[in-house]
Amino acid sequence: MDNEQKVEMMAEKKIWAVIGATPDPKKISNQIYHTFKDYGYEVYGVNPKYEEMDDGSKIYSRLEDLPKTPEAVDFVVPPGVTMEHLQGMDPKIYPNIWLQPGTYNDDIVKYAEEKGFTAVHEGACVMAYIRINKRVK
Repeated sequence: MDNEQKVEMMAEKKIWAVIGATPDPKKISNQIYHTFKDYGYEVYGVNPKYEEMDDGSKIYSRLEDLPKTPEAVDFVVPPGVTMEHLQGMDPKIYPNIWLQPGTYNDDIVKYAEEKGFTAVHEGACVMAYIRINKRVK
């Protein structure tokens, strides 16, 4: 499956987690989180540094704490943090990952693919894709 096919497939997923979510509306992770919500996706923020999004929604410390298992996980963190999370994730539980620009390098992509994740990368921004394609669930 090429990157474009992965993008199309993941855009159909209804439940997402945003790793690196923050209540700061100036941050891209906050904007991505709200784009998911605005377009009808069920989305959960994951970041051990915060307890609540700016809309009052709970931010979870770990993926394992979420009330539902996300169908896709969006990364909005530095590459080192991305790798830490991937090393602790089971691709059978979290098979689909979206690596935002700036969250990965070649080693991370190679690791993710070898471990069995379906990974979107190559500069694709989920927020832009959803807004352009107006994906409403």
